[in-house]
Amino acid sequence: MTLTNRELTRYDRQIRMQEFGKKGQENLKKAHVVVAGAGGLGSSAGIYLATSGIGHISIIDHEAVELSNLNRQILHWERDIGKSKVESAVEKLRQINSDIEVTDIEKEIKEENVLELLKGADAIVDCMDNFHTRFILNDAALKLNIPFFHGACYGFEGRATTIIPKKTPCLRCIIPKSPPEKKVPIMSTTPGTIGTIQATEVIKFFAGIKPLLTSKLLIYDSWYLTYDLIKIERNRKCPSCGG
Repeated sequence: MTLTNRELTRYDRQIRMQEFGKKGQENLKKAHVVVAGAGGLGSSAGIYLATSGIGHISIIDHEAVELSNLNRQILHWERDIGKSKVESAVEKLRQINSDIEVTDIEKEIKEENVLELLKGADAIVDCMDNFHTRFILNDAALKLNIPFFHGACYGFEGRATTIIPKKTPCLRCIIPKSPPEKKVPIMSTTPGTIGTIQATEVIKFFAGIKPLLTSKLLIYDSWYLTYDLIKIERNRKCPSCGG
């Protein structure tokens, strides 16, 4: 997919990277990435996927913007309270980069509709706030054989990993059962860091840049400002990817 002169200028600084080049940018332009969740993680991941030149971004969410979202969900502003999150997010992303396609999907992700919601996607960015839906997305990624970029936050801590079907551990290998669902505390900046890491992984994947966070779990602690990498392995008895 050929880059326009406008795009060559817009993405000049990343095209200048030897590991990236025009080919990498063209690969980003061809990619269709689904961002599942337009909250804290989805805001920062969505912004950097848009600015980097991912050609088609779909945002899935079914909730409305609330005042309590605004400490961390930077795509939403005070004027957006009461508006659907996908409408608010898509409006901003289109203003950030008018050269890409941004699609709003105002639906709740369920087992019975997930494959239809992900139709045509080349990758999924997991920006959800509950593991029930994360597992639905994980299993859908395995069925569709597309990468799944997981991120999660709790307080000052954030985690991220990149899942490649049939090659790396899936989410159920790491977390076999859903933790109890509850409203968790979150430091305002933690989703910004993890969402940016997720976006970086997506960009590197499509540009063909390695290494990725495959078979590794990154744990970020913003209290002590530490990053730890834990090696993870596939569970051969995993109900999602085992066997």
